[in-house]
Parts: sequence; structure tokens; C-alpha cells
Amino acid sequence: MSWNPALDPDCPVGDAVDSIETVIVPRARDLGGFEVRRALPAPKRQMVGPFIFFDQMGPAEFLTGKGIDVRPHPHIGLATVTYLYKGKIHHRDSLGTDQWIEPGAVNWMVAGHGITHSERTDGEIRKNPHSLFGIQTWVALPEEAEDNAAAFEHAPKDTLPFLQGEGKEVRLILGTAWGETAPVSTFSEIFYADAVLEAGAKIPLPDNHEDRGVYVVGGSISVGGETYDAGQMMVFRPGDNLSLTAGAQGARLMMLGGATLNGPRHIWWNFVASSRDRIDAAKEAWRAGDWAHGRFQLPPGDDDEFIPLPD
Repeated sequence: MSWNPALDPDCPVGDAVDSIETVIVPRARDLGGFEVRRALPAPKRQMVGPFIFFDQMGPAEFLTGKGIDVRPHPHIGLATVTYLYKGKIHHRDSLGTDQWIEPGAVNWMVAGHGITHSERTDGEIRKNPHSLFGIQTWVALPEEAEDNAAAFEHAPKDTLPFLQGEGKEVRLILGTAWGETAPVSTFSEIFYADAVLEAGAKIPLPDNHEDRGVYVVGGSISVGGETYDAGQMMVFRPGDNLSLTAGAQGARLMMLGGATLNGPRHIWWNFVASSRDRIDAAKEAWRAGDWAHGRFQLPPGDDDEFIPLPD
């Protein structure tokens, strides 16, 4: 049996419990005029399926000359996707990737054994006021993929499956759901979707995934007679056939989940791994700073600085 704290044989089933297993209210952090709200990992839930990190970035407004500057930093044992509603971010990585992240597109960075990247709003975009609003997620890799070579895939907005009708628009970002499959290569059963619902519109949860969650980006939804507003994440019990209904102002949702992994993951700084030894080895490699011959290299075109290993 795959690891999942919800799959406890002593847990009540059927009418003995509500359909929602956990409600998560994200923690807010001010990064100097730029707010981030973190839903995962949470005290009651480390992961939803393989999703181990979930941050809402903004919405934020930057004045001329201002923006974000996340210097080069390392990752292992995960894949990242930054999905934007507004604005754009300049991604560079140690594979030589130089790609702007734009609304509706998918930029899938697989860290595997190790990758370094930076995220900035630089160049022409800083010459005028600009907005930024989006979601950044990390997906933990299964053990057999943790030491894979790093990789990067870009999928433009118009290549992603788009479902429309009955008051809803759904873009499938990763994986499979509702009979569709997104084009990006993944390593385990997964789904991730951006759904916009008109007032009163309904959307079913995919029924082909073990673990399922929903984050309310805007508006509200109701499930089982309860209402959930923007800024909340609900994690649902496996196997329940459920539909979500948008409130009077409609709703925007990020729907996520998939198969659970074979056990919890260790998280330290930007590293995710199935063992502490893997984390310790990555720490030492970044501390050594052997950019020419070591495990980590700096991104070409953005190699003048980096984030040091935390104390």
C-alpha cells in the first residue's frame, strides 16, 4: 500500500466522516512588498499526492525599477512548475535554459540529482510598473527518479488541454484528468489544473486519482453544504465521488493530486529527498562551490552571484 496518512485502517468511513479530510489555511510571509502564502507543506499535511510545496505568489504590483531577484540556488529530488496568472518571470538554469515564464504556460524543471536556477523580473519589464500573480509548486520525485539527470520542458499555453462548457474553463497543466493528458513528461500518476467557474457552475473532482486537493485562488466554492473562500486548500478523502459548486462571485481553483509516494520526504531549504543522507550530500556539494567540476553549476548568463548555504 502506498503511504498516505489518510489511508489508516482505523479511520471511520462512509457517513462517519465528512468528505473533506483536511482544510489548510496558508501561512503568509511578507518578502518585502511581495506576499507569499504557503499551503504546503502544512502541519497536518506534508503532501497532496506528490505535491510537497505550494505557494501563492502575490498578487503584487511593482514600481518602475523594482521586481523579484531570486539569485541562483540549488534543488534536488523534485520538479518545479511556476504557473502565472499575471506578469512574467525570467528563468535561467544550469542546463543553459533561458526562458521567460508567462501566464498559462508550463515550465517544468526536473531537479533530479541536482540543478541550479534563478528567477528574476529583469530587463525591459523593469522599465515600467508591472504586476505578478501566480502559483509555484514542487512535486516530489519517486525514489527511482531522485537521481535522474536534470531536465527542463516548456509547454506553451496553447498546447495544454483546454476544456470549456457549462460555465467553466479548465486548463490541464500536468498529468491526466477528465479524459485528457497534458504534454509534459511526469514521473508518477499526477494531475494539476487551473479551473475558472462562473457563479453556480459545478466541476467534478477527477475520480482516477488516489489523492485530491483544491486550492481556492479567488471567489468561493461549496462542498457538502460548507463554503470555502479564497486562500483555503481542501484535501478530500480518497475514493469519494464529489463535485464542487462555485459561489455567487464564481471561483478560480487550482486542482491537484495524484498517487501518493511510498513514504514521507525530508525537506531542508530547497532540497527534497527520501533520505537524510541525500540531503546532507547536497548540502556539502553546494557548500563546496566547485562550479566547474562539482555536482552543481551556475546558470550561464547569471553566474556572478548565488545564494549561500543557510547556517
